[in-house]
Amino acid sequence: MRNAHAKRPNGLDDLRFDNRFVRELPADSNPVNRRRQVYGACYSRVDPTPVKAPRLVAFSPDMADRLGLSDKTCQSDRFAQVVTGNRLLPDMQPFAMCYGGHQFGHWAGQLGDGRAINLGEVLNPSGERWVLQLKGAGPTPYSRTADGLAVLRSSIREFLCSEAMFHLGVPTTRALSLTLTGEEVERDMFYDGHPKLEPGAVVCRVAPSFIRFGNFQILTARGDMDLLKRLVDYTIRTDFPELGEPGPATYVSWFETVCRRTAEMIIHWMRVGFVHGVMNTDNMSILGLTIDYGPYGWLENFDPGWTPNTTDAGGRRYRFAHQPGIAQWNLAQLANAIYPLINQAEPLEAALAAYAEQYQTGWQTMMANKLGLVAFEKEMDQGLIDELLAILAAAETDMTIFFRRLARLDADQLTAAAATAEAIPNELMAAYYVPDQLTAELRGRTGNWFKTYAARIRRAGIPQKERRRRMDAVNPNYVLRNYLAQLAIDKAETGDFSMVHELLALLRRPYDEQPDKDVYAARRPDWARHRPGCSMLSCSS
Repeated sequence: MRNAHAKRPNGLDDLRFDNRFVRELPADSNPVNRRRQVYGACYSRVDPTPVKAPRLVAFSPDMADRLGLSDKTCQSDRFAQVVTGNRLLPDMQPFAMCYGGHQFGHWAGQLGDGRAINLGEVLNPSGERWVLQLKGAGPTPYSRTADGLAVLRSSIREFLCSEAMFHLGVPTTRALSLTLTGEEVERDMFYDGHPKLEPGAVVCRVAPSFIRFGNFQILTARGDMDLLKRLVDYTIRTDFPELGEPGPATYVSWFETVCRRTAEMIIHWMRVGFVHGVMNTDNMSILGLTIDYGPYGWLENFDPGWTPNTTDAGGRRYRFAHQPGIAQWNLAQLANAIYPLINQAEPLEAALAAYAEQYQTGWQTMMANKLGLVAFEKEMDQGLIDELLAILAAAETDMTIFFRRLARLDADQLTAAAATAEAIPNELMAAYYVPDQLTAELRGRTGNWFKTYAARIRRAGIPQKERRRRMDAVNPNYVLRNYLAQLAIDKAETGDFSMVHELLALLRRPYDEQPDKDVYAARRPDWARHRPGCSMLSCSS
């Protein structure tokens, strides 16, 4: 059944481009596509680099429908040519954005769209604005020493994760398509001096806006206050029109909104066990969307200190438990960037403090929901949740499986299990990677938690059927486990894309029981514990 956003299936020629960003903001005056510092501009006009043999690997029916494109259109050769960058539609005005950012806590200066080229802004049949962006379509003035290209393995991960996160209910950019270029790209996956050739690929990403914190930071860093104001005013009028006409008070309201949306996004990350891996300020969306799927990962065994990024292995700046604090730090950098438009620190500091309060309150509500409770009650639930998280970290416990299986056990079953020497019901043993880690002390501690939790369930008076329904609605059965993505990559690199399609279909229904797909809900196999691509990843693409 097609959704309500598309009035009818359309072809590529029916896409209605608005291109407000390039119409209202200043362009780079230098038309030459060479690497350089770009001043006094929000973007540079640049065309994608044509490639040898574009070939469609997969597309998102949901996102295509949102744009008003039919499945038949997306399966055409012309579609593959367009979303790989070989052919431009008449109203497309491709460009790469200029922005800066803090990388791993240090100011990096100009960064920009080094391998991303925006094709234009589409107004869909419902009037929604969607920017089409190609990742891996060739160099731009912001590519620095890189080639602007992407490889199949990282492109599969981005394509699948963008769509998986959307269906999990996490605010995210989307992915329309994944294509091969027919060319090979050299990459040193581990930065160890052993590069190899890999299949080139392009992902067509889609979002209402790809503006990042760094778009504003670069202008303030360069002292370009006039252009900073133009960009902020543009952003408010285009993406936050409900806030009213731009001005100092509106700038504060806008920053407060960005803080709130960012808090909501991070809460969802923590709910499903997602670790972004590269929370630099240039990877933070002004809309509170998850953006730039690089060396991300999913918590399998619950380890608050885990990071999926090999580059971050030493300091673990972007580890799972640190994400809420890093988001606030990044917001503070955005506050510094827009301060010249407000000239008052107090309202910005108040918004940052409100972020912390909003996150904490939202996190408490989220954790209560994961446990099937109607509401968070601090006196009873804070200790209950703190102890649970400590228990989960004490042995290698699969977070996704634990919460999903916990919903199947009623208060009487939990109480009965706690009274036994084993203390842990068989239903939950599937969540433990190393059962020998379940010492008598830990089993007893877990059993005590079950008794406390059972008493809390009884006090809440929630029928078991309703409790399971509530828990299953927020605790996914399927996530894009690192090893699953790697298996799909392994097959795809031999020309077999069947698992890409299978995972795309599976992850469109992450909260449903899919009995014929139970293998994808199992814990990570032992062979994947330390295998590259299944445990940690580099920023190489």
